[in-house]
Amino acid sequence: MKSVKAIVLRTAGTNCDRETCFALYLAGAEVDLVHINRVVSGEKSLDEFDILALPGGFSYGDDISAGKVLANELTNKLSGPMNKFIARGKLVIGICNGFQVLVKTGFLPGLSAGKGKSGHGRQSVTLFDNDCGSFRCGWVYLKPDPKSPCVFTKGIGGVITLPIAHGEGKLIFDSAETRKKVRAGRQAVFTYVDENGKPGAFPINPNGSEDEIAGLCNATGRVFGLMPHPERHVTRTQHPRWTRGEGSEPGDGLAIFTNAVEFARKEL
Repeated sequence: MKSVKAIVLRTAGTNCDRETCFALYLAGAEVDLVHINRVVSGEKSLDEFDILALPGGFSYGDDISAGKVLANELTNKLSGPMNKFIARGKLVIGICNGFQVLVKTGFLPGLSAGKGKSGHGRQSVTLFDNDCGSFRCGWVYLKPDPKSPCVFTKGIGGVITLPIAHGEGKLIFDSAETRKKVRAGRQAVFTYVDENGKPGAFPINPNGSEDEIAGLCNATGRVFGLMPHPERHVTRTQHPRWTRGEGSEPGDGLAIFTNAVEFARKEL
C-alpha cells in the first residue's frame, strides 16, 4: 500500500498545528510538522509530500490583517514550489487562518489562474471582520454541496457540525462576476446552515459571509479552505455534548482528512 506523506506548515503564531497533525495521522498519513523557514531555506522540499496543510492560529499575530504576512511569505518566497506542488495535482487544505492565507495569495478561489489550471494570482475574495463585531468561538452546522468538485468532501452527505474560532471570517467577493464564477463552478464547498440544513441570519451564519459560504475550493477541487476546524472534531469525545449521547464516532471532521489521504494514495 502506497504511503501518503503530509506536511503541516507552521510559523510564529500558529496554534492548531498539532491537532492537524493528529487528524492526518488518524486518517492514515505520515505527517511531518515543519516550520516555514526550513522550506524557505531548502532544508525541506514540498516535493517530498502529497498533502500540504496550513493550520489555524494567528500567524505573525495577524498583523496587517489575518493571514496576510504568511500569504506574502508564500507569494514572495515560495511561489515556485507552491505553484509546482499545486500544478502536479497535489492536495492543499487551509483551515481558518490557513484559509485566510489561501485567499490572500489568490490560490483560492484561483479564478485568475484560468479554468482547469492552478496557481496563485490576483486576490478575488477576502475574509473580513465578523459582522457581529467580535471573535466567535462555538459550534456551527455546515451543509456540503454534493456537486462540488472538492476532493476533501466527496461522499459527505447531510449536515455536519464543526467548531469555529475566528474574528475575521466574513467571506466577501470583489465583484458580482467573481461571485457568479464561484457559483457556476460549484466552488462553495460548505455553507452555514441550521441543524435542519436551512440557511439563516446570525448566529446560524456566524460572521455574515456572502452566500453563507464557510469554505471554498479551486476549480480542480484539490485546493480547499474553510473557516471551521475539522481537526477539532475527529473523535466523538470532542463533541461538546458527547456525554449526553450526541455526536458520532468518528467525529464529523475526520472524513475530510480521510478523503484526502485516500485520494492521494490512489491518484498521486
